[in-house]
Amino acid sequence: MNILLAEDDEKLGELIVYMLKKKGGFHVEWVTEGEDAYYYATSVHYDVIIMDWMMPNGDGVTICQRLRKHGYSGAILMLTAKDSVQDRIEGLDSGADDYLVKPFEIEELLARLRALSRRNYAPILEEEIEIHQMVLNRMSHLVRSGRHEIQLSPREFQLLNLLVQNKGQVLPREIILERIWGLDSDVSLKTIDATIKLIRKKLDVLGKQDLLQSIRGVGYKCEC
Repeated sequence: MNILLAEDDEKLGELIVYMLKKKGGFHVEWVTEGEDAYYYATSVHYDVIIMDWMMPNGDGVTICQRLRKHGYSGAILMLTAKDSVQDRIEGLDSGADDYLVKPFEIEELLARLRALSRRNYAPILEEEIEIHQMVLNRMSHLVRSGRHEIQLSPREFQLLNLLVQNKGQVLPREIILERIWGLDSDVSLKTIDATIKLIRKKLDVLGKQDLLQSIRGVGYKCEC
C-alpha cells in the first residue's frame, strides 16, 4: 500500500511512519505542511492519504476540499484531536472518507487503512496520453510521434510520465528520486541525470529531444 502522511507533529509523524512500515509493510511518504500534501497528492497516486486537521500552510480540511474540488478520487483519512459530533461532520463533509481521533492505537489506524484500501479508490487512467504531438502508451511503455515510435524501460517511462503529468513545473531531483525510486533506495541523484540522458537520446528519434529541460542546480521540467 502506498500512503501519504501529512502530519506536522514530528514525534507523532516519526512514530506513524515507523509503525506503518514495520507492522503494515507499507510504503510511506511524509510531509508536514498542507501545501506539500496537496502537491504530493496531485503528483502521484496514493492508496490512502492520512491527513492531519491542523497543519501549517494549509489545514487538513481546506486541503481535502481543494483535492476533491479538483477531482481527486483517492481515499483520505482525517486525523484530529477534535472529537465533537460537529467536528466529525465537518471533516467528513470536507471530503474525508474516514475520521480518527487522537490519541489512537496504531492497530486501529492499520485496520482503518486496510478497510479504506479494500474500497479501491484507484483512479482509472487513460491508456494513452497525448502531449506535444506525441503519444505515450501506459500499457506498452511505447512513445510514438507520426510513424516513428520508441520503447522505454519501465523506469524511463515512469520518469517521463511524471514530468509530463507536471508539465511546466520544475521538479527537484529529490522529488523525482522519491517518486520514482523511493526514499529507501540507495540510488544517487546522478542516476536521475543518467536516466534523463537515456530518455532524451530515445526522444531524439522522434525529434523531441528538447522536451525535457534541465534547470541547473534544481531538477527538470517538461516544456511543451
